[in-house]
Amino acid sequence: MIKKTINDKELEEHLKSLEEDKLRIFTMANGRVRGALFHGSHFVNQIRLQHNLGILETYILGQASLCAALTIPMMKDKEHTVIKYEGSGPADGYNVEADSTGYVRGYLYNEHIKINKPLENWDLKDFLGPGNITFSRVHKDDKFPQASTVDVDGNNIAQDFATYFAQSEQINTAFNSSIQFDKEGRVIGAGAMYLQIMPKTGGTEKLGAQVDSHQEETEDEEKLLQKVENAFRACPSIGQLYSEKEVDSEDIILGLFREFKPSITMKRDIVYDCPCNEDYYISYLKSLPKDQIEDIKKNGPDPLEIICRNCGSVYHIPVSKI
Repeated sequence: MIKKTINDKELEEHLKSLEEDKLRIFTMANGRVRGALFHGSHFVNQIRLQHNLGILETYILGQASLCAALTIPMMKDKEHTVIKYEGSGPADGYNVEADSTGYVRGYLYNEHIKINKPLENWDLKDFLGPGNITFSRVHKDDKFPQASTVDVDGNNIAQDFATYFAQSEQINTAFNSSIQFDKEGRVIGAGAMYLQIMPKTGGTEKLGAQVDSHQEETEDEEKLLQKVENAFRACPSIGQLYSEKEVDSEDIILGLFREFKPSITMKRDIVYDCPCNEDYYISYLKSLPKDQIEDIKKNGPDPLEIICRNCGSVYHIPVSKI
């Protein structure tokens, strides 16, 4: 990927003052709940730069990419996931990919969404519309991806992800993602969080392999899990929190879930990146039929301009290289 750099001193200084982007994985409630919190302010700004997006487009692709990043700690071994949303609204949908190595990339099907009136809120039903979301997963030794599709409302991307996990994975999962803009339309804060209720076999202290995972919750367990869900719903805008210099991720996790004794088990980098490079496209061009290559050599253009759809990188390749 050809990484673009911020050309806005005020935004650059603001981002430097924030906590660095990290994904923090944590467990709590005696191992019955796991989750992750991702600070992605730099991450979303990189997305916007790479694709040269407006505010609405940044909001949609940024939210989808933040949620995709949260699926990385759920992956087993080496895994690559492609998440596609196909909707009935003017945005058409999005395609985002998350890789177990820690990178995310993606694009909107329509990067220039027509807006007929000023936005009154961030409800996306008028832009994404009802549609379906598909997760396609490829593990290290798989010959073909394992795909699953569910219908979703398209009103809220985080809720769409939660609907997918509830219906397809049958795992009680909650997502929360947020992007904060300033009055000038700059992205000054962004982040996302998920929680999953694990089966009883996933806990500790007498909750081991000997416990039937289909066993119903006791009244006390139901109350505990309800309290966890209430705490999650009470979370203020994550993007707004991250836009404030004095707030950090551990404060957010402890502040929301202190009652459930959260433990941060891992920190890792997540970046918006793409494995594309000039050599890849040169190899592709060389594989074209000979008559097409001859036509390019004869009629141009020279250099060839190739834009990577996944990351917006622009490559100018001299014809002499093919």
